[in-house]
Amino acid sequence: MYRQWDKIFFVVLFGLALVALAACGNQAGDASNETGGEEAPEEANAEERDYPTTVTIGTASQGGTYYIFGGGLANLLEEHLGVTSNVEVTGGPVHNMQLIQSGDQELGMVTTGPAYEGVTGTGEWTGGEKLDDVRITFPMYSTPFHWWALADSGVTDLSGIEGQRVGVGPAGGTSGTYLPMIHELLELNTEDVQAGASDMASQMLDGQLDYIGFAAGIPIAAVTEVEAQREINLFGVEGEQRDLILEEFPFFYEYTIPAGTYDSLDDDLETIAMYNFGIVHKDVNADFVYDLVKAYHENIEQMIDTHASAKEAEDPEAILNNKNLPMHPGAIRYYEEIGIKLPDEVYPPEWDGN
Repeated sequence: MYRQWDKIFFVVLFGLALVALAACGNQAGDASNETGGEEAPEEANAEERDYPTTVTIGTASQGGTYYIFGGGLANLLEEHLGVTSNVEVTGGPVHNMQLIQSGDQELGMVTTGPAYEGVTGTGEWTGGEKLDDVRITFPMYSTPFHWWALADSGVTDLSGIEGQRVGVGPAGGTSGTYLPMIHELLELNTEDVQAGASDMASQMLDGQLDYIGFAAGIPIAAVTEVEAQREINLFGVEGEQRDLILEEFPFFYEYTIPAGTYDSLDDDLETIAMYNFGIVHKDVNADFVYDLVKAYHENIEQMIDTHASAKEAEDPEAILNNKNLPMHPGAIRYYEEIGIKLPDEVYPPEWDGN
């Protein structure tokens, strides 16, 4: 009798097991149906977030602000969007414009001078070709131009570098492009040496270079590196010389570097500057650009911790420093949503109002 009950118990238990397995199978089937099958989650994700899995961020030379800023952007992308990045040394804004236009990098940084000359094809470096696939995304900071000399040289202003050998930054960068033009305009007859910020600082510390001019978000690491070991004189440009530059190059504007920015700077320093923006190719996914710009502004303190210059972008209205360069539709959508009225000139041909 006990054997008979054992058999009945076993049959009932086996039946219950089959029911449980069937139920689990139905639940799994229901879950699959909700997402469209086993491959559907990936397909849905690709449709909803057609993001690049990895992006290349074009910066400039090591020792400059772009390179540091690029590291901050890489952290921002990975932490908030799940996108990994390669931060690459480039020649700077001119080079970044070319790399974005050709599609060889996804994200870059540029100053207003190379951006304007590139988009319009008016810069000599463009060969008359318009780099009109480049789009502005978010504001960064001002790039003031300033020069410094070893204190024992006795040079305290621009007139003192006349006829001298002067480091001007890498070819393709804002400094390397525009400092030679400024020196020529002011008839300083300098011998301009093109090299990265860190390389120029090392040359100055080794006694191979007495004078350097550079443009980047302040404070510039190369300046602080030199002044930590040698006494230096910092100087900018003002008066008639500045007026002449502003007349010749309308993308510059007057700028004052505050006293105390460097240990060697006891007083405010008058000079000139350009503004900086993030750039992408016009074909980069609009949702990705929207989310990038949103994450950038909503986490701007993270960028300020990376480099103090980012404080200039604390107010999203800093995007209005762009008066006439085409913006990416994804970026436009974000700024419109937060109530910023953009100039008509920044809307690109591909803008469809969405």
